[in-house]
Amino acid sequence: MHMYSKIYQFAASVGALEGYVYKKASADELGLPALTVWTDNICEAYNYLPPEVLAEFQEHLDRTLGRALHSLKPVLGDEHELVQKLQSLFKGVAEMPDSADDFNKQKWFE
Repeated sequence: MHMYSKIYQFAASVGALEGYVYKKASADELGLPALTVWTDNICEAYNYLPPEVLAEFQEHLDRTLGRALHSLKPVLGDEHELVQKLQSLFKGVAEMPDSADDFNKQKWFE
């Protein structure tokens, strides 16, 4: 598979995760078994991507993951395994968004 395809699939998966977990009210609503597999796949894909590729989009990934974490932490808690796994992908290249609704960063095409 071409690297661009891998990048797209990774980004689509993280973006879909952000939307899926957005302001869920309970762990039951999150569907933890499926979310665990999804999170593990995201982490595996992240670790597969070369550092120079990650450096190109880590800032944007930090913002997307940050919003997802804002949705997950109130439901699962800061110490939950899934939160910790996703938190490990947040490198702080961009500041943590203020909330799950923080979409103030301009997109590249604006």
